[in-house]
Amino acid sequence: MSEPNEKQESPTDAAPLTEESPVVTDHSMQIAGRKLEYTVTAGRMPLRDAKGEIEAQMFYMAYTKSGDGDPAQRPLMFSFNGGPGSPSLWLHFGALGPKKVHLLEDGQMPAPPYRLVDNPHTWLEHTDLVFIDPVGTGYSRARTPEISERMWGVQGDIESVAEFIRMYLARNMRWTSPLFIVGESYGTTRAAGLSSYLVDRGIAMNGIVLVSSILNFQTARFFKGNDLPYVLFLPTYTATAFYHGKLDKRLSQDLKSTLKAVEAFAMGEYSEALAKGDRLTERERSRVRAKLCQFTGLKREFVENRELRIEIHSFCKELLRDRKRTVGRLDSRFIGIDELAAREKPEHDPSMSAIMPPFTSTANQYMRQEIKYESDLVYHVFKGIEKPWNWGSAGEGYPDTSESLRSAMSKNPYMKIYVASGYYDLATPYFATEYTLSHMGLDPSLRANIATGEYEAGHMMYIHSPCLEQLKGDIGRFIESNSGA
Repeated sequence: MSEPNEKQESPTDAAPLTEESPVVTDHSMQIAGRKLEYTVTAGRMPLRDAKGEIEAQMFYMAYTKSGDGDPAQRPLMFSFNGGPGSPSLWLHFGALGPKKVHLLEDGQMPAPPYRLVDNPHTWLEHTDLVFIDPVGTGYSRARTPEISERMWGVQGDIESVAEFIRMYLARNMRWTSPLFIVGESYGTTRAAGLSSYLVDRGIAMNGIVLVSSILNFQTARFFKGNDLPYVLFLPTYTATAFYHGKLDKRLSQDLKSTLKAVEAFAMGEYSEALAKGDRLTERERSRVRAKLCQFTGLKREFVENRELRIEIHSFCKELLRDRKRTVGRLDSRFIGIDELAAREKPEHDPSMSAIMPPFTSTANQYMRQEIKYESDLVYHVFKGIEKPWNWGSAGEGYPDTSESLRSAMSKNPYMKIYVASGYYDLATPYFATEYTLSHMGLDPSLRANIATGEYEAGHMMYIHSPCLEQLKGDIGRFIESNSGA
């Protein structure tokens, strides 16, 4: 997920960490003529060091359904977003929670001021929900910069969020609840790592939901010598060109059948051509170039000048250059306007620009006004993490937590996975996700534990009203069928 400029400092960031009592409020809403009553608990969970001193506090908001029997038997889902550097507000106020940001039907930004409305598709009907803001995001803070830095990396992040989960289960006596995790974007990287880390410590998940997944970063790094992203992003380029009317008539009839043809080309002739490198003949080059132009709507000269390798940001700028417009990275249905059409890359992601103000302003208002959680800290939505993220040893290659997921599934064969992907997601393309899932080395007996769903929207597919409803139905069935006897 991209990271807008949001850095702000507050003098209260340096305040000492002391344990605080969470704020508890009761609420209700109507869903299909039925009353849904629930309790919201908001606070900062203390994470302690070996001496018992608070080294960090992790902000959370927990929703528990009222009057639904023994809470220890009710499903419980932990939720977080990605970045790294994002708090949990996107899933919270976009899909899962009982309140959602009011957007236009297709997910576009409405005119300000913005507001929250009841969410008829809240997942609270099926599971209690705990939204976690990792250290450096939202109101979550560490005691010292050194502690923050330790938690700002693949492994440190997993360890700190795992400790939060352990603490929540202990303090709320939820050890025997059916347990689920939902992560989005980098949050899927975290979720996969957590699944293995937690099961090794006696905490087994019933299910993991991966929204807009990225587990193996080789699939999305456009580095010289790594041709994989060019292959795996191609179907989403096609979907984007389809949406914006840049394909010829034959390919503009049915999105799914067009994508099947592109997928076959990508994994076959295109992949082979890139693998040949300088050994590619002019005849082969000409044939592949023509198909790339056909499947992307891009001009011949552009494709040729890039040696048949189309990088994401140049695609976002080039597709609608003739209209002096760009397309979004998180959601390529969105259109942006740059100062100059002649630039090589977009000056901003219009899909992020459209959702940042509505989500940020309504979340801040909601926490103070309705939840009664009052803090003068900046609620960091990106840019709260100041150090470079620690991706681990370079000797291990590209960051990859798919092996952690495979290991967890092997140790806990009852754990099920649901993967949701958007056709118009250029941040974590659906075809890259399919590639990762099929290269996990998963035992054949466990392959049926993974289910996938595709949605005709982007990275946050739930901002599109029909996809929000579709996702709720898919997840409701997933939770109900995997919550045990």
